[in-house]
Order: sequence, then C-alpha cells, then structure tokens
Amino acid sequence: MESENDPDRREETSMTQHCGAESAFARVPWAPEPPVYAVMAACSKDPSPVKLDLGMGVYRTEDGRPLLLNVVKKAEELLFSDPSANKEYLPISGLAEFRELSAKLIFGTDSPAIKENRVTTVQCLSGTGSLRIGADFLAKYYYQSTVYLPKPTYGNHPNFFIVAGLCLRTYRYYDPVTRGLDFQGFLEDLASAPPGAIVLLHACAHNPTGVDPTVEQWEEIRQIIRSKGLLPFFDCAYQGFVSGSLENDARAVRKFVADGGECLVVQSYSKNMGLYGERVGALSVVCKTADVATRIESQLKLLIRPMYSNPPIHGAAIAAAILRDRNLFNEWTLELGTMTKRLTCMREQLFDALHERGTPGDWTHILKHGGLFTFSGLKGEQIAFMTREFHIYMSSDGRINMAGLSANTVPHLANAIHAAVTLIP
Repeated sequence: MESENDPDRREETSMTQHCGAESAFARVPWAPEPPVYAVMAACSKDPSPVKLDLGMGVYRTEDGRPLLLNVVKKAEELLFSDPSANKEYLPISGLAEFRELSAKLIFGTDSPAIKENRVTTVQCLSGTGSLRIGADFLAKYYYQSTVYLPKPTYGNHPNFFIVAGLCLRTYRYYDPVTRGLDFQGFLEDLASAPPGAIVLLHACAHNPTGVDPTVEQWEEIRQIIRSKGLLPFFDCAYQGFVSGSLENDARAVRKFVADGGECLVVQSYSKNMGLYGERVGALSVVCKTADVATRIESQLKLLIRPMYSNPPIHGAAIAAAILRDRNLFNEWTLELGTMTKRLTCMREQLFDALHERGTPGDWTHILKHGGLFTFSGLKGEQIAFMTREFHIYMSSDGRINMAGLSANTVPHLANAIHAAVTLIP
C-alpha cells in the first residue's frame, strides 16, 4: 500500500487538485484599454450615421478613408519587380540603406556628425519601438536616471521610461490660458533640472497640443540645455507634417547636432509616409566621437536581440526606395505638401465655422497650432456632452485630430462645440 507521505503521490494529488481548481492566472487583474483605443472602440460600436472619430492620431482623406500614398504604391511595385528581392532576416540593426538614409533625412545630407561617423542609427519598430530601445539603453548606460517630459505629452511616453526603471518629472509646456507655449515655465523648469537629466523634446508637431517653439525659442532652449549639461532626447514622429517641408521640420534637431553635443533622436515613418502598419522607425544616437558611436551601436544590438531579434524588412525597404530615388522623393514631398495643406484648410474651416456661429471664446489658437492635432481647450464634461448628444469621439483632454475632419463634417463639429461651450461654460 502506497504511503500518503510518498512524494510522488503528493505531487500527483496536487496536480489533480490544481487541474480541477481555478485558473493559475485567476489573480491576473483586468486592465482598462488605453484611453485613445477606448475612444476608438466606443466610436466603432456607435451605429449613428453622423458619428465622427477625432481621436486616433492617423491621417484621413477628405472622404474619411486611410491614405495609401501613391509614392508608396510605386515603391512597392519596384520592390515586387526586383528579381534580387528576398525575405531573409535583416541584421539586428536593420536595413543598412534605410539606416543611412534616415540619418541623412533628419540630420541633413551634409551633416558633419554623419561625415565624422559620430552617428549610430538602428532600425526599430516605428517610433514606439525606438523610444523603448532608447529608454532601455539610457537606463543601462547613462549616469542620470531622471527624465523630464513636457506637460502634457504623448500618452505612451511615460510608459517607455517607467518600464526602463527611470524616474519621471515634468516641465511646463502648454499654457491653458493662452492655449500656446508656456515658454517662461519651460525655461525655468529646465534651469532647475539636475545636471545630466534627460529631456524629452518633440521635434515638431507637439502631440497632443500642436504647439511648437519658434526658431528663436528653440535657440534659447538649446542654450540652457547645453549650459546645464542636460541630454536632449528628440521624438520626431511628424517630420514634414507642420510646414510641409522636411528641412524646416528638422531645424530643431539640427540645431542641437550642429553644436557638437550629444543627443538621441527617434524617427517614425507612420505619419509622413503613411506606413502605420509597417512599423518603420529609427533610433539615432549622436556622439562626441566615432569610437563612442561604434560602442553604442554594439550595445543597442544587444538590447534589440532578446526583444525582437531583428526588425521587419518590407516597410524599411519601401522607405529606403523612396528616400534613395530622386523622383520618388520629390513625389513624396509633393504628397506631404498636399496633406499639410488639407490640415491647414480644416483649421481655417473650423475657425470660420465657430466664428460664424458666434461661439463664446477665442478660437484663434486653432489657426496657430500645427501638425495633426489641435488642443481645443474643451473641458471633459463638454466633450462627454458632445459624444452623448452629437456622437463626436475625441480624447478627454480636448485633443482634436484635424485630419478626421472634412468640409462636410466641420459644420457638425462646430455645432457640437458651440452647444457644449454655451450650455456647459
């Protein structure tokens, strides 16, 4: 007769009991959807024919459809007709041509940092993957653990640095009174930051506000960052989406590179090439010397290897084809210009519609903001009212995706805003 104290018998009994008991994961708590995805889900369930989705940060055409750029179609046709094309694994650091051309796009073709081999660039999974790799690198190899984020900022920004184990602080950025830049507060907070602190900067088209510093203000920001020995970390998700010029929208980054100092720069091709689902991005580290850049690249590859091993090939090949070919590149800039002009047109139409209705308040900030978004200044209860009564879906912080509008839907939004601010002052 087997003993009840027999180890094998106890293990068998324990396994039997466990198989009939609750799930081993029963204590996993439920997590809410990220806010912007919750808005998108709520909108998709709304059967109203007049519903309007102004939440997710993606470009839409005048008829509300996703845009597949003509230049992207042409690049894909070239890839499909290339007899040497394959689907082999890329190196850990990504497609070499894509890396080289991405660095030139953001830093300039004549950048001394590139010519002196002081830049290391790795292909990552769009902007978010690039930010995550950058945060992990800083957590492991940088001596300062404090990161300053603008208030407000892209909702996912804090997550990258928290997961990496870094300490978060904020600097003043948006002034809700003027609905513009709190420049004085910005400078004061940088001045009080500890030496070596990391400062996250939006290169252009600040998300969620649409408010950017002027060229002169960027110079003052650069001076105080360098004088304090702070480390700038640029997130460039919208190059070309503010002015329609890839060169102009890179000016802030290039100011910091031109002074010979170090910085990190993240690029995404989701918005400016419409490659959302391809997850195309890059992380560049500008260093003091070529030797340091080489060593940093070796460590970035060690961070990437256990995370996703190597990046996908197709989207990077599309981007490289466009960046390499002068005709495709010129066509891309024209399509970028068309997108930015539509955004400007939507701003003007919304402002005019509110003005015509005599909507209470000053709405000139809609015209002053740039890029994909406008920070409307609407309160949470006003937005809830607009969703309930007008089927308009947008972030609770008041961010409006201007690309979600069209000439046909601007009056509907203007009516909703007018009613909200009139009834709920």
